Amino acid sequence: MDRREENELLTRTGPGTMMGDLFRRYWIPALLARELPGPDCQPVRVELLGERLIAFRDTEGKLGLIDEFCAHRRVSLWFARSEECGLRCAYHGWKYDTTGQCVDLPSHPDHAQRIRLKSYPCLEQGEVIWTYMGPPELQPAPPAYEWSLVPGERRFISKRLQECNYLQAVEGGIDSSHVAFLHGGALRNDPLLAGSKGNQYTDQDRAPVFEIEEFSGGLLIAARRMIDGERYYWRITPWLAPFYTLIPPRGGNPVSGHAWVPIDDEHCWAWSLSYHPRRPLTDRERAAMEAGHGIHVRYVPGTFVPQANKANDYLMDRNAQKAGILYSGVEGIGMQDASLQESMGPIVDRSLENLVSTDRGIVMMRRTLMRAATANRSGGEIPGLDVTAQQVRSCAIELPCGTPFQEGARAGLFPELFSEPVTV
Repeated sequence: MDRREENELLTRTGPGTMMGDLFRRYWIPALLARELPGPDCQPVRVELLGERLIAFRDTEGKLGLIDEFCAHRRVSLWFARSEECGLRCAYHGWKYDTTGQCVDLPSHPDHAQRIRLKSYPCLEQGEVIWTYMGPPELQPAPPAYEWSLVPGERRFISKRLQECNYLQAVEGGIDSSHVAFLHGGALRNDPLLAGSKGNQYTDQDRAPVFEIEEFSGGLLIAARRMIDGERYYWRITPWLAPFYTLIPPRGGNPVSGHAWVPIDDEHCWAWSLSYHPRRPLTDRERAAMEAGHGIHVRYVPGTFVPQANKANDYLMDRNAQKAGILYSGVEGIGMQDASLQESMGPIVDRSLENLVSTDRGIVMMRRTLMRAATANRSGGEIPGLDVTAQQVRSCAIELPCGTPFQEGARAGLFPELFSEPVTV
């Protein structure tokens, strides 16, 4: 298989594709729970893995995620009325319940039971509405990611639209080598990154050495930097199949991560997850997140579109770039990453890349995805479904030279739930 063929397989997630079939085996973050705030609230359009769906909460509070379009004349059910445990199409009054079953067909009542729309099961956990889009007989246990299990006061979740293929975003999430450059200003100034010795270590060694370790959930991507000739500073970023990246913490600040969920092949949802396993977030931390600091962003009002976006050149400030305040001229970690990932085009042509040793994690992640997709097609095991694998954590740690990170950082990577993070 040449690199163009591999790129095609890795980036396509619609129905019937190898990656699409793989991703459908997992519980997928579909909406923030607050998007469906109460019974019979307004339905919400949802697009996931190239499928157009409609989400709603019925009169009894049950969640539904069904085909967006009425089975009659394919009218969008976003215009439907939420009433009496169902959605009633505004065109001819056909009504559907949360399973997609037509429960009322006014013009031909005896035909209703013959009509059923595609539907997917949903559950609500950790302020997120999750869906499972795969074969019903293979539905896994509910998700067990630590950030989704902590009490609400310990967690802050946001999402934003990113205008590129999911894989470009995932690859950025596991690439520690760009941090000293692109995010150098944020390491000095962002209130959610301050107070870490790791900021100094990152700045003084801009050529990290990467080591990669497989585990049952995916990969541990470890970047080491020299401190003083006797110790290394390790930042260990788990990639958890199929699209999660966990960011090593800095100082006593909250732990963070992302879920890069495909909308279609040219857009994804960048879910940004910040939490502290042990304590409530402080008012200062929560206010900083709401203001768009750390990995979070400010929005165009009433949307999940970042205020700094492709249409306005990400509000780039060339003067701040020249002055060294912002390395790329774009403010905010989230949009610093997104601006460059989107600049590659909707789907980057990976056959034109020139990869180097610091890209080892990216290469191995692609290979692991391909192996998992192949195993899925043949009925084999795939990574990241087991709940214990989902409870991996990122960590930042100082270790003596010669101590393998797999040993020295093990307690930080596979801790007891809700324990104190291992951080520098």
